[in-house]
Amino acid sequence: MTVVLMLLAIAALLLLRVPVAFAFLGPGLVYLIATGQSVGLAMRLVAEATASFPLLAVPLFVLLGTLAAHAGIAERLFDFALAIMGKVHGGLGYVSIGVSLGFSWMSGSAVADAAALGKVQVPQMVRHGYSRRFSLGVVGSSALIAPVMPPSIPAVIFAGLGAVSTGALFAASVLPAVLMAVGLTIVVFILARRQPGLTHVGFSWELVRKTGKRVIAPLAAPVIILGGILGGYFTPTEAAAVGAAYMLILGLCYRTLSLKDLPKVFIETVMTTAAIMLIVASAALIGYVFARERVPQDLASLILGITENPMFFLALVAVLMLVLGTVVDAVAVLVLTVPMLMPIATQIGVDPIVLGVLMIVSLMIGLLTPPVGTVLFVLASTLKVPVGEVFRGCLPFIVPLVAVCVLIIVFPDMVMWLPARLGL
Repeated sequence: MTVVLMLLAIAALLLLRVPVAFAFLGPGLVYLIATGQSVGLAMRLVAEATASFPLLAVPLFVLLGTLAAHAGIAERLFDFALAIMGKVHGGLGYVSIGVSLGFSWMSGSAVADAAALGKVQVPQMVRHGYSRRFSLGVVGSSALIAPVMPPSIPAVIFAGLGAVSTGALFAASVLPAVLMAVGLTIVVFILARRQPGLTHVGFSWELVRKTGKRVIAPLAAPVIILGGILGGYFTPTEAAAVGAAYMLILGLCYRTLSLKDLPKVFIETVMTTAAIMLIVASAALIGYVFARERVPQDLASLILGITENPMFFLALVAVLMLVLGTVVDAVAVLVLTVPMLMPIATQIGVDPIVLGVLMIVSLMIGLLTPPVGTVLFVLASTLKVPVGEVFRGCLPFIVPLVAVCVLIIVFPDMVMWLPARLGL
């Protein structure tokens, strides 16, 4: 009953638009006071939650993505993709997905991608005859590739919580991210055929050569980051630092970044990191309450009483993540659920890496669904359009994203193929 009351209090605070971190902290502190425990315990719990070496990679990957956005890397990728695909019917839809896929190697945040790419791509697509709803749907759904494709901030958090290899989780996420891009491409192909009035961009090898030269250096960033991690040269934290330094040098060399821009970049990085870490810290307090009330053991007994089939367990996890992702921030969900689900997965025989990839992909779909739907609100705010229009545009694209979750559940060995080849 205590846990139920706490969950109701959290739900009520979230409905009142209280920030997630404070919606967790308030009921958690009330619980400690009501049970006669020291409030100092709360301070120790929230401090210890963020005192983790793997989590040190989070601010560095956030800095990397922020530098890439301010350095104009998205525009360079867009110009190159447009030069290749502009003449194809529906080409700007494919360009949007391709740019998101390329930019995702440098940014682990869907929100950052939606903000950086939305203001570039949506006006271009509308100008060439694409409906605004279709344009918003392509850009919003494509942004979800970023937190799945490494370097992925949710993957760093899951690896820290679950004590699994960040490199293995990064490698396992590559194929699902590519499948997301393929699924979105199929939807673009189907929907673009219903828009016969689209205008095309002329093709020339000279333009491809010119724009291609401008993306060679930026595309070296994922080679440095992932090659360093998977090759054993860097830890994820060190790779993030090297990647951020490389992106800073690129921006200065391209003159798209100046020393005067750095305070703005650092402030944006600090604000994003603080929001993430505050959620991690506050969720740790709720996690302590759950542990004290034996919620993990009760949940394990409940699930094991229903099934010990790995596939059915993964399906339950996917549904749980899809539901929770619509109302609670993904980072908070990971901090709360990973410590409870990991022992059950181990007991049933589910690989922790598979569990991590499935949880991340399922949770990211929540970024496109109300009432939280962070990507929806970012696009609506950036482009000054109604949130409802963004959601209706994204609806058809949710289908292939759910299909990727199904593939992970049915064919979990698919996720482990690349880590196995790399010996991770």
